[in-house]
Amino acid sequence: MTASSTRRTTAAHSRLAAVGAIAVAGALMLTGCGDQTKDTGSSDTAASAPLADKLPQAIRDKGVIKVGSDIAYAPVEFKDSSGKVVGIDPDLAAAMGKQLGVDFQFENGTFDTLITGLRSKRYDIAMSAMTDTKDRQEGIDSDTGKKVGEGVDFVDYFTAGVSIYTKKGDDQGIKTWSDLCGKKIVLQRGTVSEDLAKAESKKCPAGKKIAIEPFDNDQQAQTRLRAGGADAGSSDFPVAAYAVKTSGGGKDFQLVGEQVEAAPYGIAVAKNQTELRDALKAALDAVIKNGEYEKIMKKWGVTDGSIDAATINGGK
Repeated sequence: MTASSTRRTTAAHSRLAAVGAIAVAGALMLTGCGDQTKDTGSSDTAASAPLADKLPQAIRDKGVIKVGSDIAYAPVEFKDSSGKVVGIDPDLAAAMGKQLGVDFQFENGTFDTLITGLRSKRYDIAMSAMTDTKDRQEGIDSDTGKKVGEGVDFVDYFTAGVSIYTKKGDDQGIKTWSDLCGKKIVLQRGTVSEDLAKAESKKCPAGKKIAIEPFDNDQQAQTRLRAGGADAGSSDFPVAAYAVKTSGGGKDFQLVGEQVEAAPYGIAVAKNQTELRDALKAALDAVIKNGEYEKIMKKWGVTDGSIDAATINGGK
């Protein structure tokens, strides 16, 4: 879930190829993953995990990293038919947990409150398809340009862009963001989709502004579009492509145009938690090196967004 509207780049890979790859995720989801809310880490103890000594002592003592996440963003994190938390982020957290000797315990929250929860120490980290941006690093409200907090550090682990989708067979002539002038779009509050829509609406002719309806989560936005309450929806490409493939057996939605705003997803960490941040980076680099990372990306059909090494604050 991204949040910066200053850079618009076309993805390097074919969206059709990526949609086909994401088909794998639907089948894999049915086979089920572990209950990530209860045991997303390893059975290894902190004493035997190779990178346990890199963690702050307080977290080693607890044996748990509390993760703030909006668990309604398939295939990044969501609940399967049995209520278990599954997806790219929980699987990656479990692999990192093996390296660090702790469990990553996912706790559900609305996306636009996760950084606040991090500041109040409700969570140790936020991991929720959150795009690493300069505004978030510096605690700047992207709407007003004003400083609203101390900001966060990010450990970047994936790359994704943003897509527009419509009801299948009814694209309303929409191919680009400028085609949304005079139309209504649904999306998740606090994301780059909302930022892009607001920025584009300012460019529209008088009387043809974009009607923007934000929701607490992406599933609510999809429901609204499915019912005919809007002309289009927007979300991060992996999520939009997954919805296109799975909603109504692939009969509800279609992608239009190309994805834009290719940028890194990052694990958010409080600015004063540099030891935890560096431990997470080391764990991520370890699972990239040992091949677990690529297995997870292949499992969910999102290898186009894979990275070769973890980066701290790589967002622009």
